[in-house]
Amino acid sequence: MSTKSLEILTDEFHKFPGIGRKTAQRLAFYVMDISKEEVEKFVSALRDVKENIKRCEICGNLSESDICDICSDDYREKDIICVVEDSKDILAMEKAGVFKGVYHVLNGKISPLNGIGADKLNLKKLIERVAKEPIKEIILALNPDLEGETTALYISELLKNFDVKVTKIASGIPMGGNLEFADIATISRSIEGRRKI
Repeated sequence: MSTKSLEILTDEFHKFPGIGRKTAQRLAFYVMDISKEEVEKFVSALRDVKENIKRCEICGNLSESDICDICSDDYREKDIICVVEDSKDILAMEKAGVFKGVYHVLNGKISPLNGIGADKLNLKKLIERVAKEPIKEIILALNPDLEGETTALYISELLKNFDVKVTKIASGIPMGGNLEFADIATISRSIEGRRKI
């Protein structure tokens, strides 16, 4: 590309996960083809997301209010917490429609190679919830890769002194797979076939 502005925009799109250089370039050219009003709507939507969405004070899910819709829903089984890596996993679980409890978002997983230790995860609030609330089960719904397994073992060790059943979703999501991309039937079988750690 010859214009600096398009190069900068391409570089910014390229920073998005899953966006390669060619796709970033196509997006930058697309922005040039749409109306100024459409660009303003896009910029406004980006700004609104950054200004209005925050983490739920209870579970860490994304929310426009201090407490997310799931945590504030009186019909949810609040004594069962499903621990997930990020909010995208909640979307997948909710789409499957088999889990009626509440969630806890770690915002990552233990990954020493990437410099992510347990101290960088949302674990303190999970322990506080288990200590203060009458929780009967923690379901670990972490991605079946080395980091997910390590994180699951770490959490089960943290919780061993509490009177809470710790289970892990069943196989069905292949090793190295991602919960976010699993189909509804696989997620359903994984929750229904969960096993104690």
